[in-house]
Formats: sequence, structure tokens, C-alpha cells
Amino acid sequence: MNQIVILAAGRGTRMNLELPKALVPLKGKPMIHHLLDSVISSGVDPNPIIIVSPENKDIISESLKNYKVQYATQTEQLGSGHAVACVYDLIKPATENIIVLYCDHPFLKAESLKKCAAQKIETVLVMTTKLEDFEDWRHNFYHWGRYVRNDKNEIERIVEFKDATPEEQLITEVNPGFMAFGSAWLWPNIKLLSNNNSQHEYYLTSLPGIAFKEGYKIPSISIEAHEAMGINSPEELKIAETLI
Repeated sequence: MNQIVILAAGRGTRMNLELPKALVPLKGKPMIHHLLDSVISSGVDPNPIIIVSPENKDIISESLKNYKVQYATQTEQLGSGHAVACVYDLIKPATENIIVLYCDHPFLKAESLKKCAAQKIETVLVMTTKLEDFEDWRHNFYHWGRYVRNDKNEIERIVEFKDATPEEQLITEVNPGFMAFGSAWLWPNIKLLSNNNSQHEYYLTSLPGIAFKEGYKIPSISIEAHEAMGINSPEELKIAETLI
């Protein structure tokens, strides 16, 4: 059984709007609605979808009143790893896979979710996007995390842009943030996360590195750049409007 978790803690300040980021309209429809419609169309999760939000849960829940969802509140903004840890009490014992998505990625396709859910996930599966370069509209991806592979082309870890070396910043395989975890592996290992990084946050993206060091191979699914696109600024919103 799969459980979808959508992280929706962004406040939308970089969008110059008072709305939570999840509710920023894209072609007249909140971003999170686009994502939820893909999740529902995929049919991968029979449970209520878990939305992780901070104190703005009331305004988000009003917008999502017609969707089958439940809420976990992240009382402190301590990073994506901390956000996922907040859903622990809502996860049913029969849950095998936990698929983590982000509210500001409205273009994720139902087909990609089906492909992800069909995998037998022992530790962590990641979705990656390989770019030809960071020119033109692809510059939106420049500050994303990078996938670091070894000489066997195996994923060793994800490095966040602010923590990356100049050489690592040249890598063009980037992290959209979508991940799926084997539930039995996730909960003991999420406790191993450290906030010893430039943001002093608990990065969910540290978990593939932990799995690799434990001797596991990290499976991946490749998605194209348009599908992976996130929206964090008015400029990115304008570009996204042209992709609908």
C-alpha cells in the first residue's frame, strides 16, 4: 500500500503574495490542485493524501475541502526531513511505500507516479531530471540539488546547491525533490538526519546518501524538465503559465 505525502509549508513570500505557496494560482487554479489532480488520476493511494503544512492549515484546508486529504502540522520550519517526520503518527501499519511530493510542482504526471508506485522500494527511490545545460528557461533549475554518481554510474548522494563544490555545481542531473521510501527503512533512518549544513535544516535529500553508505543501490526514474519544474518566483510562474 502506498501513502502520498505532499509538503506544503511554503509561505509564498518570494511570490510577493500573501497566499501560502500551495495556493498560488496557475491559470486560475491553485498549484496544489494541479498536483492533487495528477495524484488522484494515478490511483496509487487509496488513503487520504497527507498534507504537511504549518500554521496556515486553515486556509489550505478550505481550498482543499473537495479533496480527500488529512493534515500533519509542522510547527517549526526545520527542513524537509523534519516535515516528513511529522507525518509518522498518520501512517497506517500496512503502508509499504511513502511517496513524498512538493506543492509547488504542478506538472508531475500521473504516469510517473504509477511508475514510481509499481517499484518494490527497499530503501529510497528518486526521480531525477537530466538537463542539457542551464541556459534559457532551464536556468530555473540552476540552484537545485545535484545527483552525485560514482564511476559505476551509481547514485551516491544528493548535494544541495548551497553545499556543493564548484565542480559539483557543474553537474546537470538535478533533483526535483520527488522521492519514495520503503516505510520500514524510512522511520529509523530519518532519525539519523543532521542539520550540519549551510541552512541548518534536516534535509530529506540526505537519505539517499545514508542508504548508499549502508550498501544499498539507489534506483531512479528519469522525468523530463517540464514535468519536474517547480515554481518559486513570479518569473518562474510566468514561464509555467506558458507550459499549461
